[in-house]
Amino acid sequence: MVSYADYFARNRDAHLSELKEWLSIPSVSAESAHKEDVRRAAEWLAESLKRAGLEHVEIHPTAGHPIVYADYLHAPGKPTVLIYGHYDVQPVDPLHLWQSPPFEPEIRDNKLYARGATDDKGQLFLHVKALEAMLREEGTLPVNVKFCVEGEEEIASEHLHPFLEANRDKLAADAVLISDTELLAPGRPAICTGLRGLCSLELTVRTASTDLHSGTYGGGVPNALHALVSLLDSLHDSEGRVAVEGFYDGVPELTEEMRAEFAKKGIDEEKLRQSLELDALFGEAGYTFAERVGARPTLEINGMYGGFQGEGTKTVIPCEAHAKITCRLVGTQDPQDILDKIERHLCSHAPAGAKVTVAQREKGRPYTIDTAHPLLRQAADAYEAVYGARPVFTRDGGSIPIVEAFSRLLSAPVVLMGFGLPTENLHAPNEHFHLENFDKGLMTIVDFLRRF
Repeated sequence: MVSYADYFARNRDAHLSELKEWLSIPSVSAESAHKEDVRRAAEWLAESLKRAGLEHVEIHPTAGHPIVYADYLHAPGKPTVLIYGHYDVQPVDPLHLWQSPPFEPEIRDNKLYARGATDDKGQLFLHVKALEAMLREEGTLPVNVKFCVEGEEEIASEHLHPFLEANRDKLAADAVLISDTELLAPGRPAICTGLRGLCSLELTVRTASTDLHSGTYGGGVPNALHALVSLLDSLHDSEGRVAVEGFYDGVPELTEEMRAEFAKKGIDEEKLRQSLELDALFGEAGYTFAERVGARPTLEINGMYGGFQGEGTKTVIPCEAHAKITCRLVGTQDPQDILDKIERHLCSHAPAGAKVTVAQREKGRPYTIDTAHPLLRQAADAYEAVYGARPVFTRDGGSIPIVEAFSRLLSAPVVLMGFGLPTENLHAPNEHFHLENFDKGLMTIVDFLRRF
């Protein structure tokens, strides 16, 4: 019997050195200045897959950032697993809050700090090295494996959807395996059985043809910022419920069983409140924090701007104001339907003298899988064998828009086996990856593939 624990221990320094090299490439997909860096990150991954022993490694160009494909199909009669991940990362702002440069990876206190360390280069890298270990130690894999890795997950996977449509046969698999989610806490594994969907829009409010002197015109003309504040306030009632007509159509009520699963997360709301230095938590009445962020839809204002932003005072009445809004969706909520309903609400609630323009942006559907699915039980067995604890089935508040598309287009279950932690600052300064879960993640993936 191969001792993979010994193998990974012997190669740990080399593996971490490789991962640091990949993390040093600033593959920020949202910023055009990094387009070449994103391409370099794809090329680095392709070479790593070749070194690991994968075959048919290809870099597929798109109108945006490239998609990397590879496979190893030498297990006739055995199932096929498609591994998905992304090599693009979030922007790093605000830069001054980073303790070390975001693209100069550094290990401190057994944590690897860098942008992309946990989301998602670090977690995806586990799969590459787990397969490499099996090929080197046993000369083969227990299942057939395919990789589909994109460079646009952080910008809504615009070009992966048509790639999936055009390559269903190439990507056909019995299951899709993704590591881009989280454990509950150190030593407490979790398997995500649901992700919220996503949609976004940008709102512009215009009034006069130009900014106006507040002494000459103040009190006699509409103010775009006042109109914007009024519009945004109309989107929720006083108890945190979204006030857009029809917004909750398709949202399932929580069953007692579902509520029991959320309760297993063991979230101490008072401790959470204190850790965030809040006077109070907030949200839809009648639901716990875990239920609100895991199983209820949201409408959030992510940014507002308009008028004078500089130092000092400028006495003008702004003629233009803007806001950015995103929604998290659940159940059978359709992102296009939700965007249309919000747009109708905003247009119908426009204050006198205000002209409203809405630009619809990202759209992604929610995803759920039955907790009784045999693959989830096998994944749970693998976690338990390595971590010594049975994982909790959770529903995550975040979104991976492409997950639902994989499940629907390939008619395959998606298994979300994450190794990150909620405290690892993904999307924020000082992103990091606990190396305890780097080590255990490798072993868990090997164990799962053997069981599968």
